[in-house]
Amino acid sequence: MIRLVFQKAAFLLALLLSFISFQAKAQFYPSEEILRWESDIAVFDSLNAVEFADAGTLLVTGSSSIRMWDSIHTDLAPYRVMQRGYGGAKLSDYNYYAHRIIKPQQFQAIVIFIANDIAGGEEDRTPREMFKLFKALVKQIRTRNSGTPICWIETTPTPSRWHVNDQAREANALIRAYCERSDDLFFIATFDQYITPENLPDSTFFREDMLHMNRKGYKQWAEIIKGSLEESGIRP
Repeated sequence: MIRLVFQKAAFLLALLLSFISFQAKAQFYPSEEILRWESDIAVFDSLNAVEFADAGTLLVTGSSSIRMWDSIHTDLAPYRVMQRGYGGAKLSDYNYYAHRIIKPQQFQAIVIFIANDIAGGEEDRTPREMFKLFKALVKQIRTRNSGTPICWIETTPTPSRWHVNDQAREANALIRAYCERSDDLFFIATFDQYITPENLPDSTFFREDMLHMNRKGYKQWAEIIKGSLEESGIRP
């Protein structure tokens, strides 16, 4: 009898997860732009089959700044890190793939950095659209990783995207206010640490493209992230 109940519960859980996956795909239509990341996500599928998290693991995920962080494991030590980043990620395509990137398993926290929705291009989202996409992502994560702290890293003020700084700041202000209303959502503020006394982005933190961080930039980022995690009660 107990075995039958367990099997039925397992079936209902699998059905629920399938439904959630279907909803995500229906809400974020797999356009050609979204599907171009399929090969990157397939790599995550392979990694997720052999890498497993536990209550002491940080999932650090998002766009190219996460993917290119080669020293992430030493920089964020003594936290243990599972790294899942792909170049060019936007909240729209990340929402589509989230059920494959973030496994329904135990994490100490999920740390997210995605900064390409407002980049100065014709396809940019408005600040409020970006905020809605963030809320949709939180809802997705909550259905599979209930209670896991979610930490959003503020968009870094980069020289190459300074012309859209006001829009990015507005989006992050909306996200910050939303996080502050929840006990398990945390906003990691970074902006002020990358600004010169002249109130301009500090180019010494960035590579030649003036978009991605150099070693100095990542060391600064790591200290900010670790400090914020500890202040939020997320300690190694």
